[in-house]
Amino acid sequence: MFEVLTGTGLAASAGLNAYIPLLTMGLLARYTDLIDLPGGWQWLGNGWVMLILAVLLAVEVVADKVPVVDHVNDVVQTVVRPTAGGLAFGAGSSSETVTVSDPGSFFSSNQWVPVVTGVVIAFGVHLLKSAARPVVNATTAGFGAPVASTAEDATSVVMSLVAIILPVLVLAFLVGMVVFLFWFLRRRKDRRRERQAARAAGFRV
Repeated sequence: MFEVLTGTGLAASAGLNAYIPLLTMGLLARYTDLIDLPGGWQWLGNGWVMLILAVLLAVEVVADKVPVVDHVNDVVQTVVRPTAGGLAFGAGSSSETVTVSDPGSFFSSNQWVPVVTGVVIAFGVHLLKSAARPVVNATTAGFGAPVASTAEDATSVVMSLVAIILPVLVLAFLVGMVVFLFWFLRRRKDRRRERQAARAAGFRV
């Protein structure tokens, strides 16, 4: 159960920022005893891999805070974040998802399940983030982009750590995301209704 919560939290974190959960796992596995990566995922703790992840994270952090550029970045990340989510879930739940000696067993067994689960979770969070960002930019004339991006990065870091150290708290994060989703959809619906009412009033005048 805890392994599933860990994988879920890391995948959700990847939906916000693809590189934070992977880099977090690598750093904690290499320099602490908080996480012991399974055999097929030891590469996450490799120095060169962590350096590449750190560079990609730096690019992502900067790009995501610039209006318009953040939208382009979200389009690119539509592939990257779900992929990272699949990797994060697979590694975080201690499930082997790559069998070098017998690649066919990846599909004949249930080894694909954690990857697909992580992809779905990360993709869902990514869609929510991508849908919310244009609204934030439009309502704040772009000034809200860096604030929202910083909040997302901080949430991704905290969720990654919580998923590894106190996975039971992942449930609280997931509940919070569901609540935010319902609030966001309701607010979006209200704003659409207000625009339609304003247009109707304009035609009457």
